[in-house]
Amino acid sequence: MKGCEVNTRLLYRLTLVSGMLECLLFAGVVFGYASLVFVLKEDGYFSEMCAHDPNSNISLMETDCPSQDEQFSLVFTIASFLNNFLNLVNGFLFDRFGTMATRMLGICLYTTGTLLVAFSDAAFALMLFPALSCIAVGGILLLLTNMQVGNLFSAHRSTIITLYNGAFDSSSAVFLIIKVLHEQGVPLRPTFLAMSLCSIFHVARTFLLMPRTHIPYPLPQSYTYGVNCGKANTYNVEQMERMRETTVTLSQDSRGKDDSTRVDEAKLQKTQEERSFRSCVRSWFFLWHLLWLSIMQLRHYLFIGTLNSTLNRLARNDPGLVSQYTNAFAMTQLCGVLCAPWNGLILDRHKGKPRTLGETEQDADLRSSCLSLFLTSLQCLLFSVCASIPILPLQYLTFILQVLNRSFLYGGNAAFISIAFPSSHFGKLYGLVMSLSAILSLLQYPLFALIKGPLHGDPFHVDITLTLLTLVVFIHPLHIFIHSRRRAQSRKNKADDSDSSEAEAKL
Repeated sequence: MKGCEVNTRLLYRLTLVSGMLECLLFAGVVFGYASLVFVLKEDGYFSEMCAHDPNSNISLMETDCPSQDEQFSLVFTIASFLNNFLNLVNGFLFDRFGTMATRMLGICLYTTGTLLVAFSDAAFALMLFPALSCIAVGGILLLLTNMQVGNLFSAHRSTIITLYNGAFDSSSAVFLIIKVLHEQGVPLRPTFLAMSLCSIFHVARTFLLMPRTHIPYPLPQSYTYGVNCGKANTYNVEQMERMRETTVTLSQDSRGKDDSTRVDEAKLQKTQEERSFRSCVRSWFFLWHLLWLSIMQLRHYLFIGTLNSTLNRLARNDPGLVSQYTNAFAMTQLCGVLCAPWNGLILDRHKGKPRTLGETEQDADLRSSCLSLFLTSLQCLLFSVCASIPILPLQYLTFILQVLNRSFLYGGNAAFISIAFPSSHFGKLYGLVMSLSAILSLLQYPLFALIKGPLHGDPFHVDITLTLLTLVVFIHPLHIFIHSRRRAQSRKNKADDSDSSEAEAKL
């Protein structure tokens, strides 16, 4: 039995490390699109659109071709939209069919996407549209199934969730490696074929290091999955919610608290666990969080989708400078995995500390999330301001702020949903918030067309508008802060009333 416990701990650690590698090397590669665009331009993708374009400059290897840039922007717009919009379907699939089925779908899509890129060329440039979309959707499915690994380490749950999201962000540097290899003479086909072969690793991990259904939270004793000694002690999410309600009620009955306090806490816990999916969606928590994510995500998507054309404009179409800044941007993306855990540490900073009388675990988690939400909003504002200033050297600072904010944004998004809502609805709510935010992200393409058309390539007015819009996101942390203060005041009033009742009873 002791050997089984050791094997279980080893299994948890192998799952954590392998999931980290999966997110770091594969899940979010599509967001390194700026590096891939540089390679695709050199290989002549969509170059036929520059042949009759009066604004093109053939002597600069067609680096100043609005029609070509627009096609590349459209590829990323569609891929990033589907990456988020299909999360609604992904969430329902994950909650309904479990980890194994969801991962197999993601692996199939990811492999299909890499194979399509491998066998595409300038004559079949349109293959990029389904290829990048499949890679994006397959990658987010891998991330979605990996975030539950945080449930294996309850004391560091938010830290692991944010760490995985940071690794997802850093995986965009994979396209930088492909760009460097291409500059050394390695064509796209063998590199993307190698990525396709890595699906063997994903499949092996699905069967050996991941559960068939879900990893419950809180984790039951001796919980196992995959290859283990003895019979696996597995539970689905709904069973664990019922078990937690029973455990909380029994533990409250065992304490020496007064009856009214026990009844209030039991009712609060029961209400939390029995909340319907509809009530979660109609709550202010969900609505403000959706707006918070959508605005900042739009800012990031527009920045990534237009980065190549922006660098061309600021560098005056100097291919050497554009390559230098593209490499710098891709290198900063590697820091996402280093930045994201700081957000998790902020969210988990109260773990292990005694809570105030009557404060539930969710109340403590929400109170802790205020600082995380505020810092993420502030980072986005600073990033947007720097991105709006048309000075080329300043873009180094913009790149740093962008990766810092992006690593906080997506890790904080997943962590907040796991904190504010029942775990039985996590997949659906995560998918819904990402899907609805994807609708707003579609604005990036008309904004890009506005910049290239009426604004004659100058994005200054669009950048200023988005910067002002970013101020709206501060409402979300303010709302959580006010809610937490009201909850604390309500607990204080109840404690005072209880003390008064006890004093009157003694008299």
